[in-house]
Amino acid sequence: MFAVIKTGGLQYRVAEDDVVRVGKLEGKVGEIVQIKDVMLLGGDKPQLGAPMISGASVAVEVLDQSRGPKVIAFKKRRRKNSRRKRGHRQDYTVVRISEILTGGAAPTKKARGKPAPKAEKPEGEAAKKTAKPKAKDKAKAKAPAKKAKAVAKKPAAKGKSRK
Repeated sequence: MFAVIKTGGLQYRVAEDDVVRVGKLEGKVGEIVQIKDVMLLGGDKPQLGAPMISGASVAVEVLDQSRGPKVIAFKKRRRKNSRRKRGHRQDYTVVRISEILTGGAAPTKKARGKPAPKAEKPEGEAAKKTAKPKAKDKAKAKAPAKKAKAVAKKPAAKGKSRK
């Protein structure tokens, strides 16, 4: 089964487990996002939307949020002393198609490449008690304070004399 979806003003023909680079979608890496703009469902009994199929959606897993190459737009008007240089980088989202859903169904598959949760750091008083003293702090505590030595000032150098 395949579907034609519309996202970011473009149309994509997708099937399950396809990896596609689409325009920027909201979502963190590892999340499942639903795209509800399905224009066509293909397979044994194809369905064509007018313009969209109601109740159909495609569940996608966000693999990466990235940016495309820099495109330079340089415009020059001859003999007018006029130039304009402008750069642009398009934002993209790389997604894996996890399911093609019909009839208003919710996604059932979980994200495959979900990153492991990070351990949270304790805050406030608990953080101070569990934190180990740094090497610099230990050195300061052990070493006695140094006495400041008096530095004798040298007289300022005078300019060279000419003979």
